[in-house]
Amino acid sequence: MQVLASIPQCLQTLKKPPKELYFQGNKAFLEMPLLSIVGTRRPLAYTKDMTAQLAKKFSQIGYTVVSGAAMGVDAIAHKGAYPNTIAVMANSLDIIYPKVNEGLIKDIASDGLCLSEYAQKTRATKYSFVIRNRIVVALGEFLIITQADENSGTMRSAEIALELGKKIYVLPHRITESRGTQKLLQEGQAELILDIDAFVGQFGTQTVQDDALLAYCQNTPSLAEVLEHFGDKVYEYELEGLIEIKNLKVYLL
Repeated sequence: MQVLASIPQCLQTLKKPPKELYFQGNKAFLEMPLLSIVGTRRPLAYTKDMTAQLAKKFSQIGYTVVSGAAMGVDAIAHKGAYPNTIAVMANSLDIIYPKVNEGLIKDIASDGLCLSEYAQKTRATKYSFVIRNRIVVALGEFLIITQADENSGTMRSAEIALELGKKIYVLPHRITESRGTQKLLQEGQAELILDIDAFVGQFGTQTVQDDALLAYCQNTPSLAEVLEHFGDKVYEYELEGLIEIKNLKVYLL
């Protein structure tokens, strides 16, 4: 576990910003465009499919998907966006929880990014999940809730998004399903995603081939920054014609 040198600006505006953030993985993902995807631990087959599509398509246009590494929607969002994903944990990073997602969490810690505000040997509690949610929501430019019960932790995430002035997007569901997102729509607090390609297309169209290095280079970083995060791999990409190094800057081709 390492400690971030500084807390991201979007978290400093929280009522109770984290005092420290521990991380495992590639902190370069924090510098990419971010969105948050959350939802129920018991998603419908339809929700699973739509969540995976959304996460994958956003990763292809250079976004990193933030979620909470829980069962259900969280895990599906992480897998869909992998490796362009950030998992915010409700426990310290030396503890794997939930165990059912152990393989996924280890993969994210290696190729994506895991974050926690908790020091070593801190186990998750019911309260720490609620606290964790504020970081998940605050990191994203906007929040997508793909399915939620009316009285659920996911709806607390919706409340946080509204408090922070972030847009909330939800999927269409049948009347008896996902009562939480239905309520958000009824109260005019969320917008409906009716076409995934058209929705994602509002935020960008350039494909980065599920590649963290290419996504990172969309903002024309310095060569030194890319070398720090990805090493000599940058020169391999240059030889393949995927990027151009010019005046100590790296450009996406």
